[in-house]
Amino acid sequence: MGAFFIQPLITAALVLVLTAPISGLVLDGYRFDLHWQPPLWLALAAFFIHVGLILIRRLLRPGQKAPPQQNSRQIHPTVLRTATILLPLLGLLLPFFLGKYWLTVAILALIYVLLALGLNIVVGLAGMLDLGFVAFYAVGAYGYALGQEYLGLGFWAALPLGASLAAGLGMILGFPVLRMHGDYLAIVTLGFGEIIRLILNNWVSFTGGPNGMRVDSPTLLGLEFSRRAKEGNVPFHEFLGIDYSSNHRHIFIYLILFLVVLATLSLVTRLKHMPLGRSWEALREDEIACRSLGINHVTVKLSAFALGAMIGGIGGVFFAASQGFVNPTSFTFFESALILAIVVLGGLGSIPGVIIAAIVITVLPELLRDFSDYRVLVFGLAMVCMMIWRPKGLVQNRRPVFQRRSA
Repeated sequence: MGAFFIQPLITAALVLVLTAPISGLVLDGYRFDLHWQPPLWLALAAFFIHVGLILIRRLLRPGQKAPPQQNSRQIHPTVLRTATILLPLLGLLLPFFLGKYWLTVAILALIYVLLALGLNIVVGLAGMLDLGFVAFYAVGAYGYALGQEYLGLGFWAALPLGASLAAGLGMILGFPVLRMHGDYLAIVTLGFGEIIRLILNNWVSFTGGPNGMRVDSPTLLGLEFSRRAKEGNVPFHEFLGIDYSSNHRHIFIYLILFLVVLATLSLVTRLKHMPLGRSWEALREDEIACRSLGINHVTVKLSAFALGAMIGGIGGVFFAASQGFVNPTSFTFFESALILAIVVLGGLGSIPGVIIAAIVITVLPELLRDFSDYRVLVFGLAMVCMMIWRPKGLVQNRRPVFQRRSA
């Protein structure tokens, strides 16, 4: 029993040492005040989390050691089927129990899940390092804003417009860089992302420049989610005979976005197991061998760029709809780095890991509001620790193994 608590105690001590200077020392004028309660609570939480992980690991492992070719951590099909049904239901019911603040955080988390799924196709599955993914995100958002400003398009028309514009831009970017790999591809995509941001920032007469552009709220069958509708339209709350609430708009955006995320998740999962997805992974491992086997690397790479960009464009449309305003400062290189960090921390090619990482990276900074001055430091420490102890991500991408039958 003593050995059981040694590792959790070491973890708690490390957390205490790391967080005591951050949360325990408070600057008061020209002197420091020592507050032990926050670091002690964090150390205690780390202790119990480590104990829980050890218990879960022991429960997942059977008493007898499995042979090397068998996987002792496979999830029972009944548990997997139940989780597949319950988790979407919980996701659909969640916005009705959240306040306005946490509802906006949930929407942002789903947007990052969508963006991470798109970038995971390019980086995780196809193996092409893209540092300018934020460009497709911006094209989707500005496609909605510009389409509304100059063409009078609404939210539902902006969804296919933003997706098609981003996909076309992804193919335009992908074609010239087909022969590039690694660092060279990263530099080109980084420059492409900066070009898009500078165009949006400097073309003042068309995009509004640094002042940005206003975006109207989405509507449902002509019903507006505002207190007073435009001439000829009807407010949502008056149509249903209920009191007005600003949460109605956020709940509507959340539900539509959640359904889009589920559809995207299903699409990416199916593509991963189809010949196209296997071609992506094969090109990631050895492009020369794939080309010698007759795989058309041009169409395979362009399909990865186009599909990933399309998903990023859809995420941009939802971002513009939720914020009601877009400007170039929302699409800096930091956003590309953050989305790439989500993919790497979740696990390259791992769809569940990417989803978990996107939710954690979005929600965790909001939970650390009390340490607002040190949130970036804590985020950096978390990434360093992840790369040391879990270099392949939160959920490692597992490949199907074909076992030989025993004699």
